[in-house]
Amino acid sequence: MSAEISMATKPQSFDLSPQSFEQALKFADYLADSDMVPKDFKGKPGNCLIAMQWGMELGLKPLQAMQNLAVINGRPSLWGDAVIALVRASPACEYVIETQTDEEATCRVKRRGEPEQERSFSRTDAKVAGLLGKAGPWAQYPKRMMQMRARAFAMRDVFPDVLRGLPVAEEVMDLPRDMGRVHELTKWTEANYDAGLKASKLGAKAYQEFWKSLSAEDRQLLVTTVEHEKFKNEALAADKARTVDGDRTVNAPSKPAEPQPSAKTFEEVMAMLCQAATEDALYVAGDWINTITDPEQAQMLSDKFDERLAGMRGA
Repeated sequence: MSAEISMATKPQSFDLSPQSFEQALKFADYLADSDMVPKDFKGKPGNCLIAMQWGMELGLKPLQAMQNLAVINGRPSLWGDAVIALVRASPACEYVIETQTDEEATCRVKRRGEPEQERSFSRTDAKVAGLLGKAGPWAQYPKRMMQMRARAFAMRDVFPDVLRGLPVAEEVMDLPRDMGRVHELTKWTEANYDAGLKASKLGAKAYQEFWKSLSAEDRQLLVTTVEHEKFKNEALAADKARTVDGDRTVNAPSKPAEPQPSAKTFEEVMAMLCQAATEDALYVAGDWINTITDPEQAQMLSDKFDERLAGMRGA
């Protein structure tokens, strides 16, 4: 009798991992209705179902998958802490050692039966990639972001089988949101690079005219590349050099220089974004976001740009 009572009162544990496709569909509906899932899964049972499948392949329970998988630019990605957790839990991993200075982050990893591998990411690397000072985490937590980059390189290179080929979220966040079709990118690289460089060498006014001559698609491609900042800096340097040379020419006729605005206020840029009636006008306004130095204000403007662009495209 005592044995029967013991069995009856013993708490029963349960696992929410679905055991069939029908259970997975039902569970996806529950998750989509929950307030405890990230916004990418809220009200989207299809996303929940796919995340559960990815989680199963990675060895994550459904709820772990909801919290550690992110949909960024339409791509499923793993957050950095989940990446290192999966790798360390794998029998293929011997050790992971991360070190950090103010200037560089390094990640050393050892896969069993293979030599140690090391990957680093420095402030110089971030600057070359156009990330240093970028509105958002790169402006607020540059050391942490360097750590995530070094970690992503090491984990993806040495343990691609453990990660099942999934990218790291912190890395994907820095990629252009719309890379465009392959032929569009090729068209920009081959047809417009030389024209942009030539215009930038003539100064800011010439480069502005070049910018206005581009289609909305080409502007979108250009604004996501490091060349855009390079061209603008080249144009400013050309104007500065021309001014210095003019000062050295004694008999040169004087001509009042046309004022070249170098920045706009947050309110002015926000007004331009809100009033833009076409994609061309929106991209012209969006270019001014780069002049806003306050990270929070720049992020608000970027969000407004994305909102307006999605609205214009009916997304």
